[in-house]
Amino acid sequence: MELIRKYFPDLEHDQDLRFRTILELLPLLNRKVNVISRKDVQHLEERHILHSLAIAKTFEFHPGCSVVDVGTGGGFPGIPLAVMFPRSRFVLVDSIGKKIGIVRELIRETGLRNATAVRARAEQLEGTFDFSVCRAVAPFSTLHAWNGSLIRPGHGANRPNGMIVLKGGVLDHELGEFSDMVEIIPISALFEEPFFSTKKIVYLKK
Repeated sequence: MELIRKYFPDLEHDQDLRFRTILELLPLLNRKVNVISRKDVQHLEERHILHSLAIAKTFEFHPGCSVVDVGTGGGFPGIPLAVMFPRSRFVLVDSIGKKIGIVRELIRETGLRNATAVRARAEQLEGTFDFSVCRAVAPFSTLHAWNGSLIRPGHGANRPNGMIVLKGGVLDHELGEFSDMVEIIPISALFEEPFFSTKKIVYLKK
């Protein structure tokens, strides 16, 4: 919890407990279903939880805001964000049933009432959301194809509704036609650990 506390010193008691539960439980669940890299388990706090929380350093989701996490895998970034924003609603989506089973267990054991796990592909989802969040599960153009129609116009946070993607490396070629449309936020400006030196938040407003 040292890293989380370092950057989020004002956590409520129940938020602290939920993060501790994730740190204790996910390594055990990961032995049954590999939802994160085995070599990353010892870096769970930094590379998964804190990385997810970079979004919380930049976006403040309002009460009632709805957020979809497409390709959530082991529940990232959706579960840490649901802990941070208990009055917003999160839908965590993955097409792989075993992964969704792990995410549901994490939601149940952490007592999160504002998060739901759904087994589906993005194109199968009904309804719209204020924001989509995801990690680098596919090229940006593919993510936009999956997410674009899921986002409705509005202002569900301190920034306009849109698509928020955690990416790494050099993005110029990958962003292509979106280069002039996105805002790129270096996570190294938020967190000083070397792991984040090449990590970025890519934000495309609706």
